[in-house]
Amino acid sequence: MPIIFWTLIGFLSGSIPFSYLIVRFFLSLDVRDYNDGNPGAGNAWKLGGWPLGLPAIILDFSKGAVPVGLAYYMYGISGWSLVLPSLAPIFGHAFTPFLGFRGGKSVAVTFGVWSSLTMVKGSLAFGIFTGVFYLFQTVDSWSIISGFLCFLPYLLFQQEGNHILAIWSGNMIILIWRYRFELNQKMQMRPFLQNIFRRVY
Repeated sequence: MPIIFWTLIGFLSGSIPFSYLIVRFFLSLDVRDYNDGNPGAGNAWKLGGWPLGLPAIILDFSKGAVPVGLAYYMYGISGWSLVLPSLAPIFGHAFTPFLGFRGGKSVAVTFGVWSSLTMVKGSLAFGIFTGVFYLFQTVDSWSIISGFLCFLPYLLFQQEGNHILAIWSGNMIILIWRYRFELNQKMQMRPFLQNIFRRVY
């Protein structure tokens, strides 16, 4: 029963479309009608700048961090019992029933979940790996997926347990599915790298 309860709480928390609500309330716009149509914090930032984007990021982060943190640290849900409650906010954000099961890319909520699971260290590692790829190539989707892939060896090195690897696997599947169209683009090196290679070769 605790697993079912926290899975439902996580899913409902993740399903709240904060970016959509913020943009609708402050700009009277539908965030899905702009840019790539993603109802996430990135588009909220593009439409309203940091005054709308920053709260959207914080809220999306929190809807992953809070339910998982409560289940893990306050109510003692651990091991394999933690797998579904941890994936639920990510799944809820990606497939929110409040927007016809077409939600966001789940990046901010992913950071929130892993912040709770690893006492922030894991999300920092994921952020660093993603940032490195972002510095060297221009396709954001590949930066996210590559960064999360490099996050796996970090988890293996930390010997977090097989249940953590199961959470990572489920999280990766959701991210790949949400980025499946963007991943059709080829990775492109930043211009400064291209210039370096031209000079060397």
